[in-house]
Amino acid sequence: MVGKRWYHLAVVIDLFARRIVGWAFSLINDANLVSKALRMAVGVRGKHAGLMFHSDQGCQYTSQRFQSELLEHGITQSMSRRGQCWDNAPTERFFGTLKSEWVPPKGYKEIEEAKQDMTSFFMRYNRIRLHSYNNYLSPIAMEQQAA
Repeated sequence: MVGKRWYHLAVVIDLFARRIVGWAFSLINDANLVSKALRMAVGVRGKHAGLMFHSDQGCQYTSQRFQSELLEHGITQSMSRRGQCWDNAPTERFFGTLKSEWVPPKGYKEIEEAKQDMTSFFMRYNRIRLHSYNNYLSPIAMEQQAA
């Protein structure tokens, strides 16, 4: 929450090491929001053959706009089955961590404050936060070890 309004966040997580590689914020949760996060991820990671984007079946992910964005980048889409949130467990887990460990209980007063604080969280999450999935390495440390 920012003030009395919802401020939406879309993230793209690289599942190899659970690294946040793309994100976007908006007052509207739509295809433009998730497309912006995807474009950031492609900018960070580049285009590679065999990429897959997994999501739930939200209208922003099933929209023609987002489908076109995936096609443009040569990314295959994978979606959770209806009502099966555990198919998208890494993202659900990330949002649970964000809410329980970082976001103030009463939210933020200003949009810029929220954006800056969330960006700080992403940097910390990627560099410092340990993951059991990564044998208790941070996402960046896991990638460095694998390189």
